[in-house]
Amino acid sequence: MNAADTSALIKERREKLNTLCASGPAWPNDFHPTHHAADLHAEYGHFDQEGLDARALSVALAGRIMLKRVMGKASFATVQDTHAQIQLYIALNDVGETAYEVFKKWDLGDIVAARGTLFRTNKGELSVRCTELRILVKALRPLPDKFHGLADPELRARQRYVDLMMRPAARVTALARAKAISSIRRQMEQARFIEVETPMLHPIPGGAAARPFATHHHALEMPMFLRIAPELYLKRLLVGGFERVFEINRNFRNEGVSARHNPEFTMLEFYAAYTNYRWMMDFTEQLIRQTAIDALGTARIQYQGRALDLERPFRRWTLTQAIREQVPAYCDAPLDEVEFLRIELRELGMDIHAPAFKNAGIGALQLALFEERAESKCWAPTYIVDYPLEVSPLARASDTRPEIAERFELFIAGRETANGFF
Repeated sequence: MNAADTSALIKERREKLNTLCASGPAWPNDFHPTHHAADLHAEYGHFDQEGLDARALSVALAGRIMLKRVMGKASFATVQDTHAQIQLYIALNDVGETAYEVFKKWDLGDIVAARGTLFRTNKGELSVRCTELRILVKALRPLPDKFHGLADPELRARQRYVDLMMRPAARVTALARAKAISSIRRQMEQARFIEVETPMLHPIPGGAAARPFATHHHALEMPMFLRIAPELYLKRLLVGGFERVFEINRNFRNEGVSARHNPEFTMLEFYAAYTNYRWMMDFTEQLIRQTAIDALGTARIQYQGRALDLERPFRRWTLTQAIREQVPAYCDAPLDEVEFLRIELRELGMDIHAPAFKNAGIGALQLALFEERAESKCWAPTYIVDYPLEVSPLARASDTRPEIAERFELFIAGRETANGFF
């Protein structure tokens, strides 16, 4: 649809809105749904017409018109609420001539309220035989093409509300996220963690290496920074005597933007006294597995067209193990030799004379090779453990092997998912 067509449709819809305004409240707020589409399908979807007749269930629901078919003295409309769609059957004899004529002028995208009884059509579709129909919200812009929705991924991100209207998978993802957050909170509380909220504005950015967003606090006459991590404040709660704390927090990092990196993002961070990093790995693994089950009904899921098994025990590899396992060419390579690692990194196009590699030891070089060659191949859940201390300056050194840190990173689907250390 070109811009001229869109403009003409918007003009037509605005005229319909003006007609609504002239006839009474254009945005009534006195309707309260008693039922929702998903619940009706779940509870009554298996009933035949005889079973529905015996119950004579009166329903009141609201939703957005996604499909409309006007056919003489009887018409159909499909409406969508948060969780599902359901069909409305609108007959002239049931709603009256005036209401029927008004309905025929409604557009796709309008939000309507319907009252009626639940029944099954001749084609067997669970529907609502409407006795009352009202418009609650007039849509001024036409919906995207129903078969294609929003095809541009960037436009989906910028106009998420339209994507949610048109693409069932987008709503499934949003609802799964809500279930995941709820599951995480429940599991944390069951493990005796206390949920807290820590400051968003920090006088000094800390807890991670990232460029902060800067602002100014006028009342205090001092520069402030949006937090890049809640770490420092959560640790202060440990000092104060709270042995287990967690926060599902928003962090802000004034850096690049991509499909995998957003300047504003949500993160779970938690701390537990009287444990160690291996306990933390066990706990994190179970947390992720149960969250998947609660959000999706299974720990064996599909992600980006590939199977992802969160049910099997997560692998635990060192940096060199991961490199050898994921890149067969390095199976017998001397990964503990500095010169070999420098040659490999140089051949991969990395500037080994850059400041980041100045005085780099074997640990830093191994990490660079892992990130370049093996990290993206860690599709199955994989803990990388025994990090060299030189690349983990804030982590606790092992009591038995002082050259390594008590730290782990978890990679799932080729991405860093968790980072933990003591």
